[in-house]
Amino acid sequence: MQLETERLIIREIVESDWESIHTYTSMTEVTQHTAWGPNTEADTRAYVQHVIRSQGAEPREGYELAIGLKRDGTLIGGVGLHVMENTNAEIGYVLHPAHQRRGYAAEAASALLDFGFHELGIHRIYAKCRPNNSASENVMQKIGMQREGLLRKHWFYKGSFHDSVIYSILAKEYRAQ
Repeated sequence: MQLETERLIIREIVESDWESIHTYTSMTEVTQHTAWGPNTEADTRAYVQHVIRSQGAEPREGYELAIGLKRDGTLIGGVGLHVMENTNAEIGYVLHPAHQRRGYAAEAASALLDFGFHELGIHRIYAKCRPNNSASENVMQKIGMQREGLLRKHWFYKGSFHDSVIYSILAKEYRAQ
């Protein structure tokens, strides 16, 4: 599977991507808002192997994809869509800090929204972030998602309970944009 935008190629992750992926998954500044990381090399290799195995699932429920620059193919991050019960899906994204604040996350997420609504027939796509992750919240707003609310202390990870802000967009809202 491959999607293209004006500036990006969004494609399946392959085994040789692990080193590029590890450059950002090992960074504390990137993983401070995630349920994973900072990754060891073994963690990143295991993640890539898991993603490759999931690519052949039938029905496929997970789409973890690499974000590459169209101009030179540089892998700058990842975007994912995880389908639940054929009607809802969760989207997520992560970028290497050297490529943040240029609109790449919103561009990649928009392409995945289009794929989810048009190719997979999803009814609702949602995303979550920590309340202090304003960059992620800005991406959600930029791609047309509406804030639904705050999930209070719903997730235990990294030794404590955390809140999440949740946003979503419905297929009919996406088509109206």
